[in-house]
Order: sequence, then C-alpha cells, then structure tokens
Amino acid sequence: MSRMPRLKERFVTEVIPAMQREFGYDNVMRVPRVTKVVVNIGLGEALENAKALDAATKDLTSITGQKPIITRAKKSIATFRLRAGNPIGLKVTLRGRRMYDFLDRLFNVAFPRVRDFRGISPDSFDGRGSYTLGMREQLVWPEIDYDSIDKVRGMELTIVTTAKTDDEARQLLRLLGMPFTKD
Repeated sequence: MSRMPRLKERFVTEVIPAMQREFGYDNVMRVPRVTKVVVNIGLGEALENAKALDAATKDLTSITGQKPIITRAKKSIATFRLRAGNPIGLKVTLRGRRMYDFLDRLFNVAFPRVRDFRGISPDSFDGRGSYTLGMREQLVWPEIDYDSIDKVRGMELTIVTTAKTDDEARQLLRLLGMPFTKD
C-alpha cells in the first residue's frame, strides 16, 4: 500500500484541527480543502514557431508528471494574426496525489529557488477561494535541465479550494505551507 503524500498527511493531522479551532467548524467536512491545481503556459509564439509547443509540452510534462492539453484560440483576431482553432497554450489540471505532490514541491523546492524571493502576495484571491500566481521562469523546478531548454517561459498556477471566503482560503494555504509575505 502506498503512503499518503506528505502534504495531505499534514492537511489531515495539522490543518483540519487548526481550521476547526479558528473558524469554528463543527464538522470535519466543512473544513475547506484544495480541490485542484491548474498549471497554464501561454504560448503566443506557437503561431510562428511550431517547435515551441513541443518544447513547452516536454517542460510541463516533466514538471507536473502529466501530459498537458493544448488550449486553442476561441476567436480570430486579425491584428494578432490569430485564427480560431490555432494552438495558443498548454494546460494541466492536477488532482489527488499528483496535486499534493506538486504543491509540496512548489512550496518547498520551487519557491526557495526563485531569485530574491521574499514570499508571495496574500492578495491574489478571486473572492471565491481560488488563488492565482504567475511564475516568470520554468527553471526554478529541479526537473528542468538548464541546458535543454530553448526559451525561458513563465507559467500561471491556479489553486482552487472549496473555501467560501478569501480569508478561509488564505489561512488554509498558509497552514499548508504557502510562503505568503507578512501583511
């Protein structure tokens, strides 16, 4: 039998009791939890450079452990030379064990490798308990070999929770280990 991911174990043993104390949840099932993490790379350059899509797919697959899907343009925009259906990005949705392993590596490996890292903003919540942050480069992940990349690409991470308010979601992520800047 495989072990529970380290972050999930922390959620069950530390986060749930702390959230119940702080917010007065009478039932364990009312405690907010992380439901999914969506990792997105926008590839505007894929219109001119077809190899950019392959390189970004390779990077995203090695970072997340899951094959990304190609996002396509919904509308044609003449000024950007964009036609409906053109590939313009990649997206991976992580749930369950892969999600917890990814968040663990994000908090404990990737963030400490960011140059001049002082924590992330506690204000990027959407009002419904989801948090979105952008990363400027994929090199902070240990799975990416510096010599094998063709171009430094950023990515957007969205952490979706079941929290009803931003305060609940902020406290949930803080207890899980998200390095927020001090308010």
